[in-house]
Amino acid sequence: MSQCYGIGEETVRNPSNGASRLFISQVSVYQTEMGLQSGIGPMRADEWQIDPDAFKEFGDALLAWHRRTTYEVMAAPSEGFVVTMLVLAERAGIEVNWQSAGSAEDGGLKDVQVPAAPGSAEAAWMAALQHRARELGRFMAA
Repeated sequence: MSQCYGIGEETVRNPSNGASRLFISQVSVYQTEMGLQSGIGPMRADEWQIDPDAFKEFGDALLAWHRRTTYEVMAAPSEGFVVTMLVLAERAGIEVNWQSAGSAEDGGLKDVQVPAAPGSAEAAWMAALQHRARELGRFMAA
């Protein structure tokens, strides 16, 4: 069995029930952490509809949150979720805001382990997440 995630009639993800249950649990965790709704759901007949506007706002905030969180113990487990959200955004034609995610304008770094290196660290972070999203996208059924 599987569940579908879509925008309108377009399916952007079709995971197994177990993978979907885990993903939706993670969505709930990050909605609480950021104080924003994800734009995913509610589920009806094994289908999750995605509101593109709310999803974009959530994705932008998630990306910025992930960038500010440089404490590896928090960043490592969140990376898989962030990458999954990037794949869904790309498949849905939603462009995330890398510019604001890479800046410290919205409150600076938090949960910091070591000071972040300026300049090239931002480009490396973006490139690494984009690469992981491309790789993961190959394994996510649409």
